[in-house]
Amino acid sequence: MGEAGPGLSFPGIGEQKGHMNIGKSAAIIAGALGCALVWAQDQPSKSVWDGIYTKEQAARGEPLYKQYCGTCHGESLEGIEMAPALAGGEFLDQWSGQTMGDLFERIRATMPRDRPGKLSRDINADITAYMLSFNQFPAGNTELSRDTQVLKQIKIEAAKPK
Repeated sequence: MGEAGPGLSFPGIGEQKGHMNIGKSAAIIAGALGCALVWAQDQPSKSVWDGIYTKEQAARGEPLYKQYCGTCHGESLEGIEMAPALAGGEFLDQWSGQTMGDLFERIRATMPRDRPGKLSRDINADITAYMLSFNQFPAGNTELSRDTQVLKQIKIEAAKPK
């Protein structure tokens, strides 16, 4: 068994005539650490609880929601017939653990039902800010981004993290 130092061994890795091939082992470890770093960078670094939209943006989003979304999703975002709720437990259960990028892209690509993908990113961001406000997530000092890659760094969490 190859020895990598006191108490560390890597069975079958880099063994060469009873000696550990340190170069191969170091490469394997560096590769594993590199993969872990890339994985960690892909994980959302913010949460909907971090004030990711402004009150002003949510206020702009309210009439836009009523104009483009309210007919199907309801005035109180409760959902009507086939249109799902956009507020409350059912909505949060469905989206918790996903990212704001996932939600934003779903809205952008599939809504409104009669004209999917036709609303601007600005309008979609303002409507989404209104939805966040309605769901009682806190407002902050920066408007919700219109950039999907930025939004993928924001995790939707039903409960405020401790």
